[in-house]
Formats: sequence, structure tokens, C-alpha cells
Amino acid sequence: MTVQTAAANADYGTTASGSSFYAAMRILPRSQREAMFQIYSFCRQVDDIADSDGPRPERLAALQQWRDDIDALYQGHPPPRLQDYVASVKTFGLKREDFLAIVDGMEMDVPQDIRAPDLATLDLYCDRVASAVGRLSVRVFGLPEEDGILLAHHLGRALQLTNILRDIDEDAGLGRLYLPRESLLLAGITSDNPQKVIADRALPKVCLPLAERAKKHFEKSDEIMKRNSRRAVRAPRIMSKYYRTILDLLLARGFAAPREPVRVHKWAKIAILLRYAII
Repeated sequence: MTVQTAAANADYGTTASGSSFYAAMRILPRSQREAMFQIYSFCRQVDDIADSDGPRPERLAALQQWRDDIDALYQGHPPPRLQDYVASVKTFGLKREDFLAIVDGMEMDVPQDIRAPDLATLDLYCDRVASAVGRLSVRVFGLPEEDGILLAHHLGRALQLTNILRDIDEDAGLGRLYLPRESLLLAGITSDNPQKVIADRALPKVCLPLAERAKKHFEKSDEIMKRNSRRAVRAPRIMSKYYRTILDLLLARGFAAPREPVRVHKWAKIAILLRYAII
């Protein structure tokens, strides 16, 4: 590993440090850890573009540049910011279409903020911004192809739906509302104005079914992980247990206003690591 590569991987780790991702990934062997930090860094950079307050045309152009750079990587002439990815792509068979799907997912928020998408659009969004990340990750972890894709599908959606439920108020502050239109209408909420929706007394009727959907995805992902080697699923299991704890905390708190933020305490995180990181 060159000094430049070592510095780059240190930067990836610094970017990820403090996140639940970092705790799960630092237990991996070096080559896997470096590949996962690269994937994380890529996701963070395109997410930062989508979430910035810059002009929308500039953000769209910046995301398109990432598409062009990914294409160049797979055509054998990677740009400097993706030079370190060459070895990981080759070693783990990372797919171009999964990187591009992540960019497409981030772009869904850019032309206009997502507000009350229908269920099909919400599922597409979850697939792009979460399950596509999972499809890259399971190749690094070394899961069999079929089970790896299934795990990425279910765990990605479980994590993203949990994120949506956790971040309802924060997203509304950005003008975004990821709760599905069908669920809102079923609860008698006809507005797609984020601030009006999060203040509506019927909001729990929208959130609880979405939480049940997330729980079913967690259960499916648990089934897949149980039939695979403990070593191969260490990192995804840690992520799963961490986010399932968040979902349980959300359900215990409830979704009626006022909603206090939920956090997994430090000792609970350590307990998850001790239970699942050690073979």
C-alpha cells in the first residue's frame, strides 16, 4: 500500500469515524475495511451534494460528474479521486450499476425535494440509496451471490425505513417528506406540506405501519444471516442490531408530537459489538 493510498484510507476512516458504520467496519480485515471505507466515502460525497443548499443545476451537474467518473473507472482510466478504488473493484467484483444506482438515488432529491412519494417511488428510493450500497457491501463481505442480493434487499430497506422514521422532523426542516402518500391518505392526511404533516395528530397512524414494514425486513435479513457463516455476516449483523435498537426506541417513544430524538447509548453499542464482532 502506497503512502498516498494509506493517507486516502485514513481519510475514509476519519470520514466514517463516529458513525455506526465505522464501528461495524473497523472489525474487518484490512482489504475489506479499506473497500468499505471507500464505498462509505463515495456515498457520503454524493449525499453531501444532494443535501447541500447549492443551486439545483449545479448539484445535478456535480452528480453527473460522478457518473462520468464511475464510467471512467470501469473503462480503465479512473480519475484521481477514484484511483484507490481500482483494487477494490477488481478484488471484490464491485458492480458499476450499483455505484450508478446510488447516484440516481441521491439525485431523486435534487430536481425538487421528495414529498409524500407513492409506495413504488419510496421503494425505488430505498433500493437506490440503501440496498444498492448493500449490494456493493455483500460482495466485500464475501456472501454467496443469491443470499447477498437478498440480504442487501431486505437489510437496506430496513435501515432506510428506520432512518426515515427517525429523521421525520429533521427532513421536514429541509422541506422533505418521505412518508408514503398512500399511508398519509389512509390516515386522513391530505397535505404533503412537511411541517403540516409532522404536526398532524394522525401521524402515528402513518408511522406505525411503516415501522412494521421495517420490522419484517429486519426479520427477513436475520433469516438470511443465520444461514450464512458468522464471519461473513459480522458487519451487517452489527448494523442490523444497531438500527433495530433505534427502531425499538422509536416505537417505545411513539410518533406523536413532541418527539424527542432517540439515541443508542454508548454501552448498548459496546454490547452489540462484543456480542457480534468476536468470532
